[in-house]
Amino acid sequence: MEWSSWSGLASATPTEVAHPADTAAVVTAVEKARANGSTVKMVGSGHSFTAIAAPEGTMLAPDRLRGIIGVDRDALTVTALAGTQLKVLNAELERLGLSLHNMGDIAEQTLAGATSTGTHGTGGVAAGLSAQIAALELVTGTGEVLRCTPEENADVLDLARVGLGALGVLTTISFRVEPLFLLEAHEQPLGWDEALGGWDERFDSHHHVDMYWFPHTDRFMAKTNDRLDAPLDEAERLPRWRGWLDDEFLSNTVFGGLTAAANRVPAAIPRMNRLTSRVLSERRYSDVAHRVFTTTRDVRFREMEYAVPRAAGPDVMREVRRVVDSSGWRISFPVELRTAPADDVPLSTAYDRASCYFAFHTHWKSDLADHEAYFGAMEAIVRDHGGRPHWGKLHTLGSADLAASYPRFGDFLAMRDRLDPDRVFANTYLRRVLGD
Repeated sequence: MEWSSWSGLASATPTEVAHPADTAAVVTAVEKARANGSTVKMVGSGHSFTAIAAPEGTMLAPDRLRGIIGVDRDALTVTALAGTQLKVLNAELERLGLSLHNMGDIAEQTLAGATSTGTHGTGGVAAGLSAQIAALELVTGTGEVLRCTPEENADVLDLARVGLGALGVLTTISFRVEPLFLLEAHEQPLGWDEALGGWDERFDSHHHVDMYWFPHTDRFMAKTNDRLDAPLDEAERLPRWRGWLDDEFLSNTVFGGLTAAANRVPAAIPRMNRLTSRVLSERRYSDVAHRVFTTTRDVRFREMEYAVPRAAGPDVMREVRRVVDSSGWRISFPVELRTAPADDVPLSTAYDRASCYFAFHTHWKSDLADHEAYFGAMEAIVRDHGGRPHWGKLHTLGSADLAASYPRFGDFLAMRDRLDPDRVFANTYLRRVLGD
């Protein structure tokens, strides 16, 4: 059996595949791999663009480790099995009248995969999913089961919230939640001067902001999400036909066809981007949080994302445009910008600093859009501003580069030595970013 990622960039042929249904089965798989001098890796849904989850030895599939197993309404925490997909957790939380504080815009990932790679949303009090973790359980490389809370194995909890799959196999995760709430979304096109001139004011005056720049144009699309102090039944949802037209048909079916066609005729891309940026219209709607935060992404792509200090955002954006405009590239996908408050998760891209994220995309087929030159030039720009790469998205950095970017990188390596001394959880990607 061959495992491959959603984008097709990463693949592996595991020596064995197991479907553990409980923690004891995970322990058995880890102990067996360790005794055989092999490796074991729990995969998620394959949404990382890097090979961080590539199983080179035993592959553990998450399909039997799913569902909510505990709700504490007094503490406002919910515990779920780590193989649960975010979209399932969101639906179950809605049924319980609860919600995560924040989330990214894709909900296909498993909880273990999303948190281990530092998946984040934008704005809010806590942007990253990992910053919302209250407790977790993992199986170490020696087969030990550790329950990690602020009172028990707190040092492991501290580092394992973004653990890269290098510290253990996550089996359960507890999140801090809150009562279900409404978000009002406002989507509107902006010109270049308006977008950059109102940068700080826009990010400061809204709870969550997501912006997209269309290369080869002076146009942005901005989406602001703000909490509503209103009963849930007062949501002003989009008509079903409008949601299907905008989010399913135009954003997926039409956009996918256009980008594929345009990349076969690159000279058409600037005109396509200008047309697309002007066709998109302003709209407002409100709904429960996860229905506003997340969207369907059927169009496949390749992605690199870096976090720079938030104050550097406008300068980075200007440099990105200057380099793109002076190049011969034709970039059909928008550049996405988001922000995050500083958090205390040691390997979070927002650790100890407010951050601005720049996400760069190309078509997923290399014969239609080779990503390497474009991503390489963009990577040089963000690295000049202290950029930290998203762990699940493409980058070229190794352990020495990353050690210079993360003040507690040494603490993480020491925890890895303690929890996985035989490197049962290692693979090629982890050896590159963490060393042997």
